[in-house]
Amino acid sequence: MTAPQRPSPGARRRETDERAAAAADRAAVLRALHRPGDPLVLPNVWDAASARAVEAAGFPAVATSSAAVAEVLGHSDGEATPVEEMLDAIARIVRAVSTPVTADLERGYGMAPAELVERLFATGAVGCNLEDSVPGTGTLVDAGRQTDFIAEIRDAAREAGVDVVLNARIDTFIHGTGTPAERLAEAIRRARLYVAAGADCVFPIFVTEPDAIRELVQQAGGPVNILFVPATPPLAELAALGVARVSFGAGTHRAVQAHLAGMLTRIASGADPYSRLEER
Repeated sequence: MTAPQRPSPGARRRETDERAAAAADRAAVLRALHRPGDPLVLPNVWDAASARAVEAAGFPAVATSSAAVAEVLGHSDGEATPVEEMLDAIARIVRAVSTPVTADLERGYGMAPAELVERLFATGAVGCNLEDSVPGTGTLVDAGRQTDFIAEIRDAAREAGVDVVLNARIDTFIHGTGTPAERLAEAIRRARLYVAAGADCVFPIFVTEPDAIRELVQQAGGPVNILFVPATPPLAELAALGVARVSFGAGTHRAVQAHLAGMLTRIASGADPYSRLEER
């Protein structure tokens, strides 16, 4: 039997260039969807099935939730998931949809910037979230150190030929200290630093007060992502405030799990688990 021919170095190079060009196009599409006042809405996903559901519902991009993916894989959030498992899950999600995918990578799972970029692109994702607190401890990372990290990732992505869409999470509202006004001021300071370092969007997680959101939008120096939680203003109000991106984080997965728990309770009691579905 004749051994299969291996692609020549030139053919492999052409294939690599074609993949990089396709990824660059998807990154450009994802970046263009960040429009202040007309936000990109991202109901975060955790597996291929949820990603397909989001795409089928008409959303133009897909975002993963590290917490939801971790739970599905049997781990806790806070970078407790082995990086190989997290990246494999992201790759399965990318393969399941045709829309651009942005991945929640917490603080990078200990990867150096060049490795992070290489392994992210290997999954097919063209965007990522990176947070500025230490997973598992909640300790805020020094702003200068995080700024350097973002700049190094931006440089590595450009060197790789795919300008990854960087969403820089800011954790001052959950892990910072001081008064609400002081936390807001620190969030604005970090936002400006991160945008200057190359972040495409900043993500001050758990800010819900409309005046604070307005101040961030006006002062951040770039597009602002807001996490939608029960205390968050409605989507239309977020758009009016100038928000460019709205995420749901692990909230979508928790809602699905709550629905499942309700079905299981009805099954265990002998009730029809589908009756409430039919009433909706």
